Amino acid sequence: QVQLVESGGGLVQAGGSLRLSCAASGRLFASYAMSWYRQAPGKERELVATISITGGSTDYADSVKGRFTISRQNAKKTVYLQMNSLKLEDTAVYYCMRRVGSYWGQGTQVTVSS
Repeated sequence: QVQLVESGGGLVQAGGSLRLSCAASGRLFASYAMSWYRQAPGKERELVATISITGGSTDYADSVKGRFTISRQNAKKTVYLQMNSLKLEDTAVYYCMRRVGSYWGQGTQVTVSS
């Protein structure tokens, strides 16, 4: 059974930074690409970033390019999302996701204040 547990969310002022973590349980973490999604109130869930198995390839939504960085440590079964220069519109619940098998974490709230 795969479980994904996010942490690191919170309240931050615009322009600030946060680092989200997603710890995975189960086997074969290093065999799957991982993604971060987010869902703002009243909006659909959107893909924020994806990282390949080795971490050598990443992809980002246009809205976060140059500000967010996705990374992973396979030995720790953890994927990260470093968020810099946060904007009000980054406020959302952020979810970790493994597409193969469609596994989701419970989400962590990020609130950016002015």
